[in-house]
Amino acid sequence: MEKVAVFRKEHFNAAHRIFNPAWNDEKNFEVFGKCSYPHYHGHNYELIVKVVGEPDPETGYVMDMKKLSVIVKEEVLERFDHKNLNLDTEQFKTLNPTAENIVKVIYGLLRKRIDPRLDLLVRLHETERNFVEYPA
Repeated sequence: MEKVAVFRKEHFNAAHRIFNPAWNDEKNFEVFGKCSYPHYHGHNYELIVKVVGEPDPETGYVMDMKKLSVIVKEEVLERFDHKNLNLDTEQFKTLNPTAENIVKVIYGLLRKRIDPRLDLLVRLHETERNFVEYPA
């Protein structure tokens, strides 16, 4: 059989501050610009989850999309939606919540719940023009 890709798209809103606590405000602004301001800023994130595999001969599914929806809701939306990533989440208490780090964290959360025989790719749009993908 040939592999097929299935996709799930979700949205969540979250605030964050990108900064290195070992640096002073000037150095943080030099590297991270306005994203380093101490009072945080927010994004309307768009998340696209891609799962690739051979369709099951009995169901025709690569993965039951209802199950994928539940996994994304439980692992990502309930954890990050309408949260301050720096202050409200364990994952980013000590990890700088850049788009690159956020997508890697999301991948790890989803990977543990999706059949390892299936390939997984996560794309995160921070803005309409800026997005990241993991694995690359």
